[in-house]
Amino acid sequence: MTPRSYWTAVWCGFLVLTIGLGVRQSFGIFLKPVSAELHVGRELFSFGTAVSMLLMGAVAPFSGRLADRFGSAPTIAGGGAVYVLGMIVTATMHDGFMLILGNILVGIGLSAATFGPVLGVILRVAPPAKQALAVGICSAGGSFGQFFIVPLAAVLQSYFGDWRPTMWALTILAVLIMVLPIGLNDRKEIAASKKGSGGSQTTREALAEAFGLRSYVLLVTGYFVCGFHVAFVGGHLPAYISDKGIGLSLFGIELTPIELGGWAIGMVGLFNIAGAILWSSMGGRYKRKNLLTLLYLLRSLVFLGFMIAPLSAASVLIFAGSLGFLWLGTVPLTTSLVGFIFGPVHVTMLNGIVFFGHQVGSFVGGWGGGLLFDLQGNYDTMWWISIALGLVSAAMHWPIVEERLPRAAALQPA
Repeated sequence: MTPRSYWTAVWCGFLVLTIGLGVRQSFGIFLKPVSAELHVGRELFSFGTAVSMLLMGAVAPFSGRLADRFGSAPTIAGGGAVYVLGMIVTATMHDGFMLILGNILVGIGLSAATFGPVLGVILRVAPPAKQALAVGICSAGGSFGQFFIVPLAAVLQSYFGDWRPTMWALTILAVLIMVLPIGLNDRKEIAASKKGSGGSQTTREALAEAFGLRSYVLLVTGYFVCGFHVAFVGGHLPAYISDKGIGLSLFGIELTPIELGGWAIGMVGLFNIAGAILWSSMGGRYKRKNLLTLLYLLRSLVFLGFMIAPLSAASVLIFAGSLGFLWLGTVPLTTSLVGFIFGPVHVTMLNGIVFFGHQVGSFVGGWGGGLLFDLQGNYDTMWWISIALGLVSAAMHWPIVEERLPRAAALQPA
């Protein structure tokens, strides 16, 4: 693929992640109004989003296998169609059953239209010397979605005074996920990588090789914590700020607590645009496993600072910016590390399995936040759990051995 065409793939992937993850992250804006209208507790809403996260990960290895075999473009477009169907169900829901069904479809759709298949394209089409930067820029699309779409959803919610028109607007935006994969064609690269490997390694052999490697198991397990953090903060921070009644008045601009919550999630996304690019760029110069260790350790320190500092609009925005710098820096580091160790042939499937570990964490973090709130009336326990898990994940990434397997080294030069 020429330099011009691989950058086309990078920017198309950027937009797919912007829309897919931005719309999904905006669901936290709807937690309170949907729970009130449908007469369900926060636990059921949180359970629905958690099921979506879990399915997003559980189906990811199968979506990855489809992308590895038939190409990423049709896989991502198909996932976009299922995603839109789930959004339609969500926008028209009137009971708990439709809430769960909509989230199930959104989760299945996103499994094929998120980091695994999209970054799999970038790892195949970008030259080795440019992979770190290309993956970082593409990954930042998810962060830009948070920065742009989540605050937009909060503003629309305040403008309409009703969550349904806002949900329909997001549904229309999601239709673009079905169109953008036209720039994500990697069939030639898939055929070339299979020819280079002699087509000798089967899916079963690739799985046995991966799970026989301690470092891969540590990556899968450690990624659980990233998912826990992302789902808890993304799903519950707006409601947490609203519960505390913290608004913002600055230069004559008044932000309600729910709008401040939306802007806080947007701040996370804004700072992670720079964070994702910087962390991935450092991943091209330093050992990625060491950077991941540092990143999770810093997350725990940021959570701790937020817990012990007096709560105010300023502390919320400082927390959001600090966490944003660390938010999805894990994605390019983890994804490129899997590609580095195992090579390109089964990279989307193997990254899909790692992503499943992430989404199990998302399930626990998203649902657990709602469950503990309904039981305790606050989120205090979840904040302390987040601190502890960051330390655990840092300890798990430190012993990872960052070396290419001989088979992968033969396929792609360092």
